[in-house]
Amino acid sequence: MSNHSDRAYGLMVLCPLRSETGQDQSPEAFLRDFLNDLPQHELSPMAAVPNTYLCRFFVLNDVVYQGKPAALDHLKSKYLAFVAEIHAPEESDVDEYLRLMWKLAGGGGFVPKAWQYCLGFESVTNADQFVEYMRRCQIQTTLYFNGSTDEPLAEQLKALYLKQEFTRFAYEHQGLPPAALQDAFRAFAARVRPSAATPTWRPGASSLATAVIE
Repeated sequence: MSNHSDRAYGLMVLCPLRSETGQDQSPEAFLRDFLNDLPQHELSPMAAVPNTYLCRFFVLNDVVYQGKPAALDHLKSKYLAFVAEIHAPEESDVDEYLRLMWKLAGGGGFVPKAWQYCLGFESVTNADQFVEYMRRCQIQTTLYFNGSTDEPLAEQLKALYLKQEFTRFAYEHQGLPPAALQDAFRAFAARVRPSAATPTWRPGASSLATAVIE
């Protein structure tokens, strides 16, 4: 089965952790603190990566009993798990997504710091090596958590912005005479520019106060 669902792609990567950091803190403890302290919403490092519908990081320590009848099983390592749903119609788009992740989410050292205690990551120094490393750690998934139209993220964000602004327009202009309403709508269309990239909704935004990019 494929990771693709039309133009959406389920990316799941499990990167094994080293057994120690050389300090008093274990790799998994460091990662949990690091991930818990990351900014969220539009300030998240991943908000800068185009076509990220949804993503999640977590530390996987072990597995629980699975199946019926249940059998005891354990992982050979602890893992940094990265799960993302992205717009990627072709497999090559996944590689480009990971290159942009290295470039844009690496600002401030996010990617190197998050992966620094993963086995084999010490040899990763550029975007192409990051793609190769992530692909090597990728596992197949058919689980999708984010309902999406499968369109590029920029188009979905623009549509979200237009929906929000049109709802506001309708609320604020109820009862106007037809001529006045037509004039107001022309001004509205000129302001929101439906066919232009901006204004739009900010990636990751969760509050109207910070949502709009003019």
